[in-house]
Amino acid sequence: MDKSVNLIKLSVGSESVDTLIAWQATKRAQGPDGLPRHITRMWPKREAEILNGGSIYWVVKGTLQCRQRIIRLDEMIGEDGIRRCAIVLDPEVIRTQSSLKRPFQGWRYLPVSDAPPDLPKGRASEDPLPVELNRALAEIGVL
Repeated sequence: MDKSVNLIKLSVGSESVDTLIAWQATKRAQGPDGLPRHITRMWPKREAEILNGGSIYWVVKGTLQCRQRIIRLDEMIGEDGIRRCAIVLDPEVIRTQSSLKRPFQGWRYLPVSDAPPDLPKGRASEDPLPVELNRALAEIGVL
């Protein structure tokens, strides 16, 4: 199979990409191997496509802002005995061109063709635009 697909997810509680990175650096957000992971109730049906180069794109404060490569999907059994999926992530967070996203629950598939491009290396280290300006530019199609 040579197809790939991404996931898109709201980063609930994150105020910025930096707070997402800080959360993932905590022991609570990491698996036994020290890699960050996101626990979800649903197991993706398109697992093979996700593991064929897919990333998780994070929506922070209503704006898609960054992504992380998905390394693997691990099965976890919660304290309640329910099977869950741990999406194990590459610790490198790659900033992307911003785009507005409406709220949604859970995660969604994001086709590679619909994924925003990564920011050039030189721009990734720049201070981010203020949220209001970023949103206004995205609304008129500049970002």
